[in-house]
Amino acid sequence: MATQSPFSFLDGIFDRVTSGPQPPQWLVHEVHQRAVLFINHVLMQEPEAMERLRRQKGRVARVQWRHYSMALLVTPAGLFNLAGEGDTPDLRLEMTELSPLALAQGALRGDKPAIRIEGDVQLAAEINWLADHVRWDLEEDLARLMGDAPAHQLCNVARRAAQALRQFVGARVSQGAVVPASAPDGVDRAAV
Repeated sequence: MATQSPFSFLDGIFDRVTSGPQPPQWLVHEVHQRAVLFINHVLMQEPEAMERLRRQKGRVARVQWRHYSMALLVTPAGLFNLAGEGDTPDLRLEMTELSPLALAQGALRGDKPAIRIEGDVQLAAEINWLADHVRWDLEEDLARLMGDAPAHQLCNVARRAAQALRQFVGARVSQGAVVPASAPDGVDRAAV
C-alpha cells in the first residue's frame, strides 16, 4: 500500500488557485515592492553583502517560479530595486521544482531549491554568496519593538517549534511515509 503525504492535496489546490483569475497588476507591483524593501532591510544589516552588490551595479537578475517572476536591478548603493519592464536580465534564475509542497518540505529540511541558471557568472556567484551568508536577524528586529528579553524568549520558542517540525518531517521522510503522489519512475512506493 502506497503512503502519501497528508498534505499532497495542497498541490492540487495551488494549481486550481493559480489557474484562476490573476491578481491585478497594481497588487503584483505592491507585493514586489514590499519584497524588495524586505530584502534591502536584510542586506543593510550585512555591509559585506552591500559591498559585493556595489560591484554589480546596473545588473539585472530575474527570478522565476512557474509563471511568477520578479526582476531586480542592483543599485549603486549595493541594494536592489525593481527593474523596469523593458530591462533585459543579465542573469536568469528559475526554480525548477514546481510543487509548492516539495519546496516547503525542502525549506523545512534546510535544502536550497533546485535552480536553473543562465547568464552572468559573476552576478550568479554574488547572489549565491548572498544566499549562503546573509540571514535575517528576526530577534534583533523584534528587540527594537518589544525589548531584548521578550524578543529573545519569543525567538527561542519559535526555534524550538521549527526544530520539532524539522525532526517530524525528517523522521517521516526517512521512514518513507512522505512519498510524492507519483514517483519519478511512475512506481508507487510502499511505506517502510
